[in-house]
Amino acid sequence: MAQGQQNRVDYDECDRHVDYSLCMSDVIVIGGGLAGLAASVALAQAGVKVTLLESRPRLGGRASSFEDAATGELIDNCQHVAMGCCTNFRHFCRVTGLAPFFRDEEQLTFVGPPDPSGRQPPEFCRFAATPFISAPFHLGRALWGLGYLSLRDKFAIARGLFSLRMAKPLTNDRTSFAEWLGRQRQPTNAIEYFWNVVLVSALSESLDRISLAAGRKVFVDGFLTNREGWKVSLPTVPLDELYSGTLSQWLAAHDVEVRLKTGVERLVMDDGAISSVELRNGERLAARQFVLAVTQQRALSLLPESIRTTPQLAAIERLETAPIASVHLWFDRPITLLPHAVLVGRLSQWVFNRSRGEGRGARGENASMPVPRSSPLAPRPFYYQVVISNAREMAERPQSDVVADVVAELKAIWPWAADAKLLHSRVIVEHHAVFSPLPRSEELRPPQQSPIENLQLAGDWTRTGWPATMEGAVRSGFLAAENVLTKIGRPAKWLQPDLQ
Repeated sequence: MAQGQQNRVDYDECDRHVDYSLCMSDVIVIGGGLAGLAASVALAQAGVKVTLLESRPRLGGRASSFEDAATGELIDNCQHVAMGCCTNFRHFCRVTGLAPFFRDEEQLTFVGPPDPSGRQPPEFCRFAATPFISAPFHLGRALWGLGYLSLRDKFAIARGLFSLRMAKPLTNDRTSFAEWLGRQRQPTNAIEYFWNVVLVSALSESLDRISLAAGRKVFVDGFLTNREGWKVSLPTVPLDELYSGTLSQWLAAHDVEVRLKTGVERLVMDDGAISSVELRNGERLAARQFVLAVTQQRALSLLPESIRTTPQLAAIERLETAPIASVHLWFDRPITLLPHAVLVGRLSQWVFNRSRGEGRGARGENASMPVPRSSPLAPRPFYYQVVISNAREMAERPQSDVVADVVAELKAIWPWAADAKLLHSRVIVEHHAVFSPLPRSEELRPPQQSPIENLQLAGDWTRTGWPATMEGAVRSGFLAAENVLTKIGRPAKWLQPDLQ
């Protein structure tokens, strides 16, 4: 008998209210995004029989890919980035065999803001940890190397970071990060070219709409606690190859039944417990435990009407969301050799070099370094993705105008690319990409345990202690799975400790 079968939970006779000719699983997980995948992985590892339902034709949820018809390339809906402090996402990748498909970057490149006179080229600043220096001082030289900041700005930033590190974690915070910056007397350029750059990219909101607790989490966990926390980790293959490819194989090998293109109409409740899932085609699937791992916009509509108005669940409707846009560009020649760059003081915030074989080893680039006009190793178009977080205003503009502005910014930064011909472009806006980490928003996030004993909630919008990130999604799935395993008498610890 296989190991997974040996560990199967031996349930009693099925509930009398349900036709258990359909009873194939111990747990039904609804939603194939990262939260649902994490819950499924944790449960399958414990020998629990899982059925995973996903309405889309592929796994991954918002972390997914699709084929661009014009180029034939598989492109991600948006560039997804993890950091060294994302201990649970990294554990999830190690367990499922996804870890080899991510690479850690040992340095970042910050491109300084444009010169108002237009006469000076932007400054390229290397950002990396100093060897053998422990946290929180390991990035001191990197901060000092941001040449577009004045000495006064840097001292103010260092003072602010120290204040954040020394402050206690805030769970019921009612202060915005912008208010805190004002109290800290941070200079205008320090706010615009440092605090804003980091937090808008991380949380996709303006500083006045980011709680102090959420902002503190980014800086303390990512930059101040551990030498490895700041490192950016990027997928080396399209996301669809990760989740609908390698991970699908892992799930199949662990006896998880994955049903794609399977839309759920509602959860059916009998005698105070969820008894089954009713699909859009009228079919019902029964189980003893359920994990609802969909977006907060979908969650309430699937729940029994009798519990939607409970205080714990009704608050979900008050969670606001923020958009993220990605601009995909294909040129006839390289724009830059850098694998990625952080663009300061511009519409564009990050640029990622997605050309195959490109952007892997370029380091120390500056405005005086031209790139070859063509490459015999890469006859295909040169593909770049530009990410714009907090994209509300941009989402209202014509896509052609957005593309024109982004291309103009890139050519201003890398002037040797002035003659580059744009072959194809595509703008993708995820209108509800993340929940907004507003002051007091933590009070609106429900725990994984719902008011119904056999129903868990999972998603980055649930109470995880993290903002809306891949780490938050995985943490929610692990926490939901821990609750299920405890209820069925097989308690197990899945949540990983934070970096120390």
